[in-house]
Amino acid sequence: MTAAVRYSRLSAADAAAHAAALGELLAACVAGGASVSFLEGLDADRAGQWWAGQLSADDGRALILAHDAAGLCGVVQVIPAGPENQPHRGDVAKMLVHPRVRRRGVGAALLAHAETAARQMGLTLLVLDTVTGGDAERLYARGDWVRVGVIPDFALSTDGRPEATTVFYKALAQ
Repeated sequence: MTAAVRYSRLSAADAAAHAAALGELLAACVAGGASVSFLEGLDADRAGQWWAGQLSADDGRALILAHDAAGLCGVVQVIPAGPENQPHRGDVAKMLVHPRVRRRGVGAALLAHAETAARQMGLTLLVLDTVTGGDAERLYARGDWVRVGVIPDFALSTDGRPEATTVFYKALAQ
């Protein structure tokens, strides 16, 4: 249940003030085994620096933050595709749900907010990839995302083992 969780949409510039909290969230997710570009041992300072760099990009991205009584508990980004011939497409990136609130609907709510933000941005197609066999893969399938396929050994897990990724897309009704 997500009743005690508040969601807000921010631009990257507005979200920059949240870089430290986003770093803590990212570090907690990696410590919990989330394969999201980093290996075991990621500390909150380094993660916060990474977020600060991401949020300095002037690329029109939207961030949706989730807060509960304990603080920041989730985030997802919608990043417009850059090429001139893809003004209709965006990427869903770095959807993170703090381990303390997993399996409570926060991920599904973040995804719904991301889709709404994408529509408001004029996007009609979203793409993403996620660890094959993980909770997020099941979440996207339940949300009517279309599974394109699996790429083996795409990235390393937090403990350094090669993992496959599953690619999804979703066409958005306007």
